[in-house]
Order: sequence, then structure tokens, then C-alpha cells
Amino acid sequence: MLSARGPDDLLAAVPVVLGFQPHDSAVMLTFGGAHPFHARVDLPEPGDLAALADLLLEPAVGHGVRSVVLVLYTADEVLARRAAHVLERRFEACGLLVQAVLCADGERWWLPSGDRARATPYDLSLHPFRVQSVVDGQVTHTSRDELAATLDTEVEAAAVVAAAVPEARAFDAVDVAGCTAHHVACGTDLSDDELAGIAVAIEQPDVRDGAWTLITRASARDHVRVWSDAVRRTPPDLLGGPAAVLAFSAWLAGHGALAWCAVDRAREVDPDNSLARLVADLLSAAVPPTTWTDLHLDRDERGVL
Repeated sequence: MLSARGPDDLLAAVPVVLGFQPHDSAVMLTFGGAHPFHARVDLPEPGDLAALADLLLEPAVGHGVRSVVLVLYTADEVLARRAAHVLERRFEACGLLVQAVLCADGERWWLPSGDRARATPYDLSLHPFRVQSVVDGQVTHTSRDELAATLDTEVEAAAVVAAAVPEARAFDAVDVAGCTAHHVACGTDLSDDELAGIAVAIEQPDVRDGAWTLITRASARDHVRVWSDAVRRTPPDLLGGPAAVLAFSAWLAGHGALAWCAVDRAREVDPDNSLARLVADLLSAAVPPTTWTDLHLDRDERGVL
């Protein structure tokens, strides 16, 4: 848990909790709800600021949040001022206290009521939050695009897997569960032949269930490792299933930004992928991974999800 005592602390905490440095974004940190969370949304054109407020308000109200801190990342002083005005007005109309709104352009911060020309410089490279995240082995990317690029296809590796597809053995749900569980336990990656068979098989929803329903909060981080490697090596036309399973793994591991990137990759190939849609709904509603036990029981008891 990071405790911010001033603007520099707040600006250092945001990229650590997101996993990347935001640009042209509105970031919301919440307090007082049953499940405090953070959210990031692209800053829109001035005429779409009401929609921005709705995107942030819906999960905040849904989780019973009592107060928020907003950070607006932009070099556009006019847009920052308008966004701050709309957000504060809409949040307060819904009974949510806006503790503070901070504007930042990557080099300087200022208050929306102030003058950007007199903004305060900041340098977060040696901030204790950033240093501690490095010590903890957490990678903070310079942008969301850089984070998304970690899932780019490795062309040569994907070609090897594609060549293995015609001779790959057929996997059913039990096979997929057993194979991935083995590699999670051993800290190894799927072989080219295994990945070829699994990538084909999990295009079928019932087989895909064999991959994602075995994932627990305790094993989610290791599944992120296995499925991130799988996404990078999967031929693009078969990417929907592995990317969707990675999205779920990342959400359950608490890596919301990576989960969104994986949802995007899955939808590029399979826009109607049901698992990608489920993860997108969880992320949009800011559903915390800690609720997965209850969701898991719902699935077992009622056959949903």
C-alpha cells in the first residue's frame, strides 16, 4: 500500500499502481469504498467530457466510493481546466468528494485553477515509490503502448508454431488444463507442438474453459507468465484464445492494464470472444480480483460465466 503525502508522492504512485506512465489520460484513485481501486481513461475531446465523467463515475458509485483524487495528464492547459471542472461538478452531484485534482504534463504539475506557466517541476526517477517497485521486481513501462508491445508477436517463433499446427495432436479441456498446470508448476513454457495444439483447441469455448477455470488467485501470476509467452508465439490467426486466457490471468493477478492489452489482442482476431468480453466487463466495472471466489462459486452452483 502506497501512502501519498503530497503531489510528488501522488505522481510517483500512479505509474507504479498502473504499471505504466500515463499520457493524455485521466486517472482516478478511490477511497472509502468496500474495494478501493484505481482507473485510467484516455482524455477525450472537450465535447466528450461528460462521457468521461460517466466512465469514471459508474464504477465509483457502484463500489460505494466516498472520495476520489483525480490526476489529469496533459499538456493542454485549457482541456485540463475544462475536464477538472466537469469532473468535479459531476462527482459532487453524485455525492462523491473530490479530494484533489492535479494536472501534470510529464515534467511539471499544477492545479487546474492555477497557471501552467508557473507549474512546479518534478522528477520521479529516484522517488522511493519507484525505487521500491524496482527492488520488488515490478516493471513500470514508459507508456501503455510500451506495455502493449510486450505482447507483440515474435514472428519467427510464431512461424515455427504455425508449421506445427497440421500435425499437432488434438487437445480437449482436460488436456489443456493438465498441460498448462504442468508448465505453471515447473516454471516452463509450452513447447511449440503443445502450443500449436492448444491454440487450435481453445478456439472452442468448452475447451477454453479447461484453461481459464483452473486458474486461482494463488497461481494467476504464474499463468500470466505462461500465457504471455504463448501470446507472443501464437500465429496471429489463432491468437484469440490464448490472449483471452492471458487477459483473465492478468485480471486475477491484479494486472489490470495488461489485462486490457490482452483483451485488445483477443478482440483483434475474435471480436466476439466470450472470455475477452467477460474480462472487459470485469475491468470496466472495476471488479476486484478478491471477489473471484464468489464468482467461482456462482459458476459452479448456477452454471453461469
